[in-house]
Amino acid sequence: PWVRSGWRCVRDRCRFIRKQLPVSSKRATEWETPPPTPLTLTVRSEDETIQRSTFERRTEGTNNCEESPKPTLEDARSWPMSFEKVMKSAAGRGCFRQFLRTEFSEENMMFWFACEELKKETNKIVVEEKVRQIYEDFISILSPKEVSLDSRVREVIHRNMLEPTSHTFDDAQQQIYTLMQRDSYPRYMNSTAYTDLLKSLEEPPPEP
Repeated sequence: PWVRSGWRCVRDRCRFIRKQLPVSSKRATEWETPPPTPLTLTVRSEDETIQRSTFERRTEGTNNCEESPKPTLEDARSWPMSFEKVMKSAAGRGCFRQFLRTEFSEENMMFWFACEELKKETNKIVVEEKVRQIYEDFISILSPKEVSLDSRVREVIHRNMLEPTSHTFDDAQQQIYTLMQRDSYPRYMNSTAYTDLLKSLEEPPPEP
């Protein structure tokens, strides 16, 4: 009972204080969510709905990654020649991505690959969906996978978002590519992950 009485006292005191406040202050103290943003309804044709649905099923669970085959010894030995050798090899990208994961920068490779997939798309509706998804996943400051981009590139992206195309993120992709080339790639070439990979490929396969 005394708990209820205490709560009523607090409630009555709050009501008294609110009555003494001017109207502007009352509004400032109200714990209410802001009014919802008006929704824009878009009427889609049946074909557009089917294409959108197909895109969502195709991208669901892909997590912007690719299946990477096991590298050959010849392939792995070519990677120190240039960063381009790594990035042109599906196996190289897979191994490099595993290394980036240990450095907590895997999102760089995920973003780069997502941009490559976007460039292959020709359907306007799917392009717009992919652009939106890439922005939410890697550009938005609210995303845990946000990539590091300078203000100039971000401004370019914001302008491009007004009319999304398969090349909306070209500047950003190039900046992330350069970042990986200058920063992560040299460390990978000098890492135990790479040397251990070479050793495993040089070892003869076990006899049956």
